[in-house]
Amino acid sequence: MIQLTIIKITGYGPWTLTLGSDREHRLQILQASLYKEIQNLFSEKNCLAFPNRFDEIFVITNGLSVNDHVEIQEQLAKSFQLGLSMSIGQGRTPYEANLNADKARRSKIILGKYRNIFGLPLKKEEDLVQIIHMDVDGSTSISASKSPYDVSSLILKLYSNMSDFFLSKNSLAFFMGGDNFMIISSDIDKESISKFLDLVRRQHGVSFNCGIGTAKTSRDAAKLATKSLDRIRELRDSGKKEQRILELTC
Repeated sequence: MIQLTIIKITGYGPWTLTLGSDREHRLQILQASLYKEIQNLFSEKNCLAFPNRFDEIFVITNGLSVNDHVEIQEQLAKSFQLGLSMSIGQGRTPYEANLNADKARRSKIILGKYRNIFGLPLKKEEDLVQIIHMDVDGSTSISASKSPYDVSSLILKLYSNMSDFFLSKNSLAFFMGGDNFMIISSDIDKESISKFLDLVRRQHGVSFNCGIGTAKTSRDAAKLATKSLDRIRELRDSGKKEQRILELTC
């Protein structure tokens, strides 16, 4: 069972118009500050936030209660003069959890007595979260032969391929900056990941390294995924047989 919380700025469009035409810099600062604070508050509870759109952030919240969400919402309200809704969904896959969170918000199913927290009563089933951390192999050499904007264009193409491929597996892919991506999953196998690596190698001539981490919480899963990725680099640098996919579970 994956638990996912979607945090969304409410009434954002009409509110932005009140700032006048010279507003874009203020909106970018606000969005960056909001993401920073959300990441900070949820990471303290062993969760991990992912940027979806700048006015919307996904958090994998396995193990968090409604009261935990209320506490964070109250802290955010002190820092930002904005309306923020939280929609909590659970599902067998991340994509199903995303659908259930969205359905609860659209149906205005309020979770308990708390304002702007939507969702069905939370089940206490504790399943493992799988996070796949990928980075581009040899990104330094790619940057040496392409302009910064050409590299960005390539990264966006890779992200589009990744999003489509893993969405077909009911998993959610996120670009984390630089040449790093994370995929939230429940049971993607190494064979499926190998198919994706072969796909991007054929289409773009790019190779990925891929670390997989599985744990009870998203922060622990991400930690193991990154540790797996670091181990791949260590093996490569030591001259041992190269590995492209490595998995750790706790």
